[in-house]
Amino acid sequence: MTCPAADHGLLAPGRAGSPADAATADTAFLRAMLDAEAALTRAQATVGQAPADAARAVTDAAGTACCTPASLAHRARESGNPVVPLVSDLTAAVPEEFAPYVHRGATSQDILDTAAMLVAARAIDLILDDLHRTGRALCRLAADHRDTVMPGRTLTQHAVPTTFGLKAAGWRSLVLDARDRLRTARAALPVQLGGAAGTLAAFACYAGHGQGTAERLTAAYARETGLAEPALPWHTLRTPVADLAGALAFTAGALAKTAADVLVLSRTEIAEVTEGTGGGSSAMPHKHNPVRATLIAAAARRAPGLAAGLYASMAAEDERPAGAWHAEWEPLRDLLRLTGGAARDAAELADGLRVHPDAMRANLGLTHGLIVAERTAAALAPHLGRARAKALLTDLARRTHAEGRTLAELLAEHPEFTASGLDLADLTDPARYTGSAGTLTDRALERR
Repeated sequence: MTCPAADHGLLAPGRAGSPADAATADTAFLRAMLDAEAALTRAQATVGQAPADAARAVTDAAGTACCTPASLAHRARESGNPVVPLVSDLTAAVPEEFAPYVHRGATSQDILDTAAMLVAARAIDLILDDLHRTGRALCRLAADHRDTVMPGRTLTQHAVPTTFGLKAAGWRSLVLDARDRLRTARAALPVQLGGAAGTLAAFACYAGHGQGTAERLTAAYARETGLAEPALPWHTLRTPVADLAGALAFTAGALAKTAADVLVLSRTEIAEVTEGTGGGSSAMPHKHNPVRATLIAAAARRAPGLAAGLYASMAAEDERPAGAWHAEWEPLRDLLRLTGGAARDAAELADGLRVHPDAMRANLGLTHGLIVAERTAAALAPHLGRARAKALLTDLARRTHAEGRTLAELLAEHPEFTASGLDLADLTDPARYTGSAGTLTDRALERR
């Protein structure tokens, strides 16, 4: 039987070819497991539990891939995880006198959890790079379009005017929120070291190393891997995975706000923005599909379910669980991949987004001037009373639809309005009714 080909993401264009995709591949997990094993032996050498020569030998053997993902995957069925066959291969790859120092005192979960945190850390660093690109591009859009007036839409309908600058500043604010959450989660990613039942017993039992050596080993292991030192072994205390799941799902959702707006604004009948690298259709040559936004939206629909699966695995029995830990592996990788792909697509989307102020201005007139009805009613209230002003605008709104005339035309003919002495041109100009949009945009762009 031939070995199945590697997963290249044929059905996952959102993550295919992204930096996070490569950082979470089978080869990346294999590398992380080997790195975790080598770091453990080096840490043991640091605290006197292994010879320096053993640390070098294990590190050298781990540096030259001594096994393949395909081989480990098939042999993992015997033990339920890939660490057991990995240890066998790594042990065979070091000189015989150093073989006892491979994986000494550790349990499979120590290595696989540490490897997962290494993969997550490496992937998050790449995601953060793309979030930086996205935030920088959105900052530029917000500044360039600080005063570009467009229809504000609530519950699918035109409401009152807003600005594209404020919209882009809001997108950027969510991106920065995601960045901050990912940074926090990244800084807290810990090594795993507890031994068979989370007591560090195997590391403490070597004679002649003094009180506290096992505890110092955890700190040394953290330094060797570049991960955080946990207060306790977390075999069944899955806070690191749950926090990571939350930050990743939040990031996917934050990016999807931009995508959702772009999907609406790029509709043919709206046409206020266009993706710079939109995609074509296999059947309709006139189309310029918002592909980047589509892929981000797809990722955001899957991310909460993956995060929920990881939260469910917190219900882990005993000192090491059967099934709960195993259930995390694929959802965690998928969540890293989805979010990483969405971050890559968001950066490309923001960098290339084309804004069409003329279309925005034209769309402001689709309600025949009623987009400023709120402002007009408020201006007339001191002259007519609040109830009468509302009734008047309600009647004029009905007439604009029935007669196909603009609010300005009807106001110009209405004696109650003419008697008020209000400036018709000023009152019915949407650009004069954007409130504090400019100030809010400026405030948002002060955030770094």
